[in-house]
Amino acid sequence: MLLTDIAMLMLCGSIAGFLAGLLGIGGGMILVPFMILVFNHLNFDQSVIVHMAIATGMATILFTTTSAIWAHHKHGSIDWKLVAAFSPGLVAGSLIGGSEIFEALNTSWLSLFFAIFIVYTSIQMILNKKPGVGRELPGKLGLFSFGAFAGCLSSLVGAGGAFITVPFMLWCNVKPHVAMASSSGLGFPIAAAATIGYMYGSWDYPNLPAGSLGFVYVPAVACIVAVSIFTAPLGAKMARKLNVAQLKRIFGVMLFFLAAFMFNESRKAFGF
Repeated sequence: MLLTDIAMLMLCGSIAGFLAGLLGIGGGMILVPFMILVFNHLNFDQSVIVHMAIATGMATILFTTTSAIWAHHKHGSIDWKLVAAFSPGLVAGSLIGGSEIFEALNTSWLSLFFAIFIVYTSIQMILNKKPGVGRELPGKLGLFSFGAFAGCLSSLVGAGGAFITVPFMLWCNVKPHVAMASSSGLGFPIAAAATIGYMYGSWDYPNLPAGSLGFVYVPAVACIVAVSIFTAPLGAKMARKLNVAQLKRIFGVMLFFLAAFMFNESRKAFGF
């Protein structure tokens, strides 16, 4: 990689880490459009660029969520029994989504799916809508089933899962601060299983550049993590001082521009 590529990845990593701590998101999806630009600049094969961007972004979540987990754990905010109950399903779904389904999707459909997901996330950010309280958490089978669905979906878009696990926990009458903190704990098994799935499912995939472990581009992970692990705690600290609801709306508008970029990538992949 050139120095400009390293600088762009580190800059994006610092921003993604800060926003991850500030807004409680994994940060992986923020990186995807920028990594596509870098990977294009590095002349990676077009058939693997989107897959590599999503897989590499998910791999970085392993490190950003670790720092977030530690911060929440120190305050006793994480319900570890809840994390343990969700994790088997999350791991199973993430492994299946990251290895079987992810590789089967071609670049055009994966780009379109990711763009639609960003639009959905941006609308959630702008509205900042809190789901109504419904009932208690389901039993082991229900938690496993929902966890498998959440893990599979998260692995397809390179997200830590908070976009779906937090609303579900709130709907099941889990206290908001516990749901937000526990989502960090849930993000780790999702990221770990999905990353393993990405690497396993694409280990012998053709046209991968040097420095790749399957779809995960290790040099990019190193550049991003080198800064994101320091900016994530700063974002978490800043969240206590700022109007996060207003920031979510601003960030939601920014996501629309990222969605437009991904829709354009999908258009080019489809040949329109």
